[in-house]
Amino acid sequence: METPIIPLVTDEQQKLADETWRKSIPAQVFLNYFFAINYHIQEGDDASGGLQHLPFFRAHQAELTDADLTAVTKLLHACWSTEYALRSTAELGDEDYLRNALHWTFPQAYHTIMAGLQAFLHTAGVRGNNPSLVRREVGRLVVRNAYPRPVSFYAAGAYGDFSIHRLPLAGYKAGLHIAGKEIDAQAQIGQFLRTTRKLKATATRQQIQANPNTAIRSQKTGKVLDKWTASHWQQITWRLGYTTIFDLLGRLRISQTSREIERFIEAEIDFKLFHQSLLNIVSYLNGIHETYVAKAMGLERYQQLVAELPKHLQHSFVEDRLRTRVQPTLTGEAPLPQMGIAA
Repeated sequence: METPIIPLVTDEQQKLADETWRKSIPAQVFLNYFFAINYHIQEGDDASGGLQHLPFFRAHQAELTDADLTAVTKLLHACWSTEYALRSTAELGDEDYLRNALHWTFPQAYHTIMAGLQAFLHTAGVRGNNPSLVRREVGRLVVRNAYPRPVSFYAAGAYGDFSIHRLPLAGYKAGLHIAGKEIDAQAQIGQFLRTTRKLKATATRQQIQANPNTAIRSQKTGKVLDKWTASHWQQITWRLGYTTIFDLLGRLRISQTSREIERFIEAEIDFKLFHQSLLNIVSYLNGIHETYVAKAMGLERYQQLVAELPKHLQHSFVEDRLRTRVQPTLTGEAPLPQMGIAA
């Protein structure tokens, strides 16, 4: 009598595993995207972020009034307090905690970067927090090479004819695995840019067609068009602006009540890796904006601002970035030895 072969995994278990994987794919792809951005930054970064090589950065200056300085300081405090909260989650968190923390870590990552960006924009003469204004102006700055190469990529063009710039490997097919090479990272960032621009184009079309004053109509019947040709899409391209890393980060603004966030929480992905990738991107972009602000207000005044921070931000990542990134970029000197413990 033959010994029956007992399968290692039953059909039911396999079905369950397949279903879990299927449910996890959207979350895995999202993790891949942010890991790819972080990977691309690490691969392309030099010791101080590369800002000092940019003509735009070298020319950046501003005459800031006391009111301007107050506004910029307030924005930086908001930026740093939100980053502090994001970092605290990582310190507290095991895998399960980080999984459930997505309800607030996604918006925190977005809002800390946006507050730092607005502080930079203020020194560049762009005052106001209207999301459309901020998005349009930062898009222009990315295209004008205000940002170092690792985050200067963007998408342009009409629906169905998108072009990706400053990512030479973006045309390759993106895989479902974590990037292990630069070609993987660029392919995934390229896909992320295209899908994000597609969503923006579709939303813009819906907005235009829902308004009787702006809707594109049939020349024959005068009725609002349901089907669009390439020429119709081209007519609204100017409304899209450029699609940049800041639009990709905008995808983090997932409503706390939406089903989207539940799909992430139920997924089987590496939440620690996701959180670390987000944190690295946040630190990199906030460091760029801090360096621009410090150049605009003067290093001494910026150092004083950091020295007078609230207690929870004293001797923290803010001071550490000042020492390792802001000051070396502005002075051209090597980072000073670390005096305190940076959080």
